[in-house]
Amino acid sequence: MNAADGAATRGAAHDADVLQDARDVLRLAAERDLADVRVVFVDQHGLTRGRSVGIDQLGAVLRDGIGVPGSLLHKDTGNTYALPLWEPTGDAALDALVGARNIVLRPDPRTFRVLPWAKRSGWLLCDIETVDGAPLPHSTRDLCRRALDRLAGHDLRFRAGLELELYVYRRAADGTLVPVHAGWDLLGEAAYDEMEPLLAPIRAGLAELGLAPRTLEAELGPGQVELTFGAVTGLEVADQAVLVRNAVRSIARRHGLHATFMCRPALGDSFPSGWHLHQSLTALGGDGDGGRDGDGSLFEPRPAAASDLLSPLGQQWVAGLLEHAAASCLLSTPTVNGYKRYRARAVAPDRITWSREHRGAMLRVVGAPGDAATRVENRVGDPSANPYLFVASQVLSGLDGLERSLVPPPPSESPYSEAGGPLLPRSLGEAIEAFESSGFYRDALGADVHAYLVALKRSEWGRFLAAVTDWEQREYFEQF
Repeated sequence: MNAADGAATRGAAHDADVLQDARDVLRLAAERDLADVRVVFVDQHGLTRGRSVGIDQLGAVLRDGIGVPGSLLHKDTGNTYALPLWEPTGDAALDALVGARNIVLRPDPRTFRVLPWAKRSGWLLCDIETVDGAPLPHSTRDLCRRALDRLAGHDLRFRAGLELELYVYRRAADGTLVPVHAGWDLLGEAAYDEMEPLLAPIRAGLAELGLAPRTLEAELGPGQVELTFGAVTGLEVADQAVLVRNAVRSIARRHGLHATFMCRPALGDSFPSGWHLHQSLTALGGDGDGGRDGDGSLFEPRPAAASDLLSPLGQQWVAGLLEHAAASCLLSTPTVNGYKRYRARAVAPDRITWSREHRGAMLRVVGAPGDAATRVENRVGDPSANPYLFVASQVLSGLDGLERSLVPPPPSESPYSEAGGPLLPRSLGEAIEAFESSGFYRDALGADVHAYLVALKRSEWGRFLAAVTDWEQREYFEQF
């Protein structure tokens, strides 16, 4: 048995197609004369971690996986241990990792890329499992996959498109960061022309990865940029978000730039960045075209009265997203900084509401009767969110709306008014409380994973509350 054949023998996910993909990885690595491959997984915060392996080890890694310390699962965003590492916690999966025992990274050969910014390096995204080959419930990629599998049980597939905002700065000779455009000229051609030579390597690198942006544009804040991508199905949208963020930051760094997906940097007069997730459902195997997924959105209201924004299925999906919106914020907006974005009349939501085309609403319906691309844009997201948790929150909440035939409230044309709906959480602390008290998420994720996510965020929030901020220093140091 060669290394690629061995790769197909471990785990139910490795079928004949994956075997061929593993062979293709080895062939392409040889053709491109790669020196190494980065074997990574996405941690609980949406960050990639892993090892670089020499090309002579690639076959063995495809066959056997590679170990990394399980302690990586115990850390909050500051690399502080949020959960006990040296004694049991009561969480069976984490208790198996006590003492920083290994977990195994199991490569998904379908994710293989050659990195355009490191021409002799490959990249493989992995799932994680125990050394005994059991899946880890704390794997956010697997958690998202399980949510999508539940949806597939209803003969439905999630379809989504990325719309990510970020800030890009160039490094001046003295080391200070200067925005790539002056800002406050939304979609201005002059602003785009100013930054285009700087961002050209990023556009080219993404295209080389097979992730060419549909649009790249100047957003409102100084140095703020927006990237949009075509719609994809299932897990791919989350995998895409991981690779896009990694690529943009890495390519920028190699060209004297600093790119950040932090929601609201404290540099100049920055305007908060968002992650708008456009989503719809399609039928599995519809269309009579050889079993491919149906291309038409099942959110399109047909036949429908002119006043209908969405099909009954779409309305139930929206109702689920609205019902669980407050608790979902921990998964869509998981940082302290992200809550600086929820402000009235700031082209961002501050209430739990939906509307036709209104960019102040949390959920914006895009499309109309006769539009096969009818979709719902959730504007609540933080660009630094873990993509798998954000997507899972949408699938689980929307699916709950379908399974319970929920009915949404009337759409609002005044989403910033009290009549528009209840306020979104105003801080990470409020989001933690909403998520912790959610019986829905406790059941959907499992009690251990639910408690795990709460513990991680409580650690982060507690460290923030204990820190002295610049605002406090400015406000009180001289005054008192």
